[in-house]
Amino acid sequence: MQHRKLAFIGAGNMTRSIVAGLVSSGYPKEAIIASNRSRPKLDALQEELGINVTQSNDEACQFADAIVLSVKPQMMADVCAAMQQQTDFSGKLFISIAAGLPVSRLQEMLGGDYPVVRVMPNTPSLLGMGMSGLYAQDSVSQADRDYVADVMAAVGKTLWVEQEDGINGVIAAAGSSPAYFFLFLQAMQDECMAQGFSKDDARLLVQQAMLGAAQMVCENPQLELSELRAQVTSKGGTTAAAVNSLIDSDLQQIVAKAMQAAVARAEEMATLF
Repeated sequence: MQHRKLAFIGAGNMTRSIVAGLVSSGYPKEAIIASNRSRPKLDALQEELGINVTQSNDEACQFADAIVLSVKPQMMADVCAAMQQQTDFSGKLFISIAAGLPVSRLQEMLGGDYPVVRVMPNTPSLLGMGMSGLYAQDSVSQADRDYVADVMAAVGKTLWVEQEDGINGVIAAAGSSPAYFFLFLQAMQDECMAQGFSKDDARLLVQQAMLGAAQMVCENPQLELSELRAQVTSKGGTTAAAVNSLIDSDLQQIVAKAMQAAVARAEEMATLF
């Protein structure tokens, strides 16, 4: 893995998760810097992970060969405009984890056709179990692509998309989907409690079932998801009754509609900032 000097503009949870993954995988602490307007998050990063920190975005950019833009989409234009006044971006690679902002808009904000890789991680990255989609224009070098892929591999799996709008599909399938699963688990927990289980016991039942089901998917890549479902659905049994109820309620269309809503919102955000 290349050990470039790496700056994080913003010190939120995703920055923390990526930095923690890098440090644990052997990335030199002295080659990483994070900037943030307030001190508490920086102090926590420095104390826990031993990296460099600063309250100056300019200092972070001047230190780095690669810069992770880890700020909210609505803040990106102002942050980039301020940085380009003090820093020469020539030769620097930019990695954006901001949803909805296309490469062309990011380059406009940065003031030049600098190499940009868009990354869409998800919250399980905090546990090293993330799923990140990546996109880069053809002009981005293979060395830059490999570097970004290695950085994100420190917190989970990665998938390159060939077209930029594929990032919106990644948002729907992986970026937003942990919330879908949490909502499903919440509904199951509520029903368990309605049937007499305590809150803690209900949560134990549903979270362990979900964990075990996910592990079965991971350990049986040769089996279609439909086959895994069939293997636990005895004809005329309790599982069949539950599954048929979900099918009758048009679960597939409900899920499709939700994912399409995520894509539509990502497309809308691209026009807002």
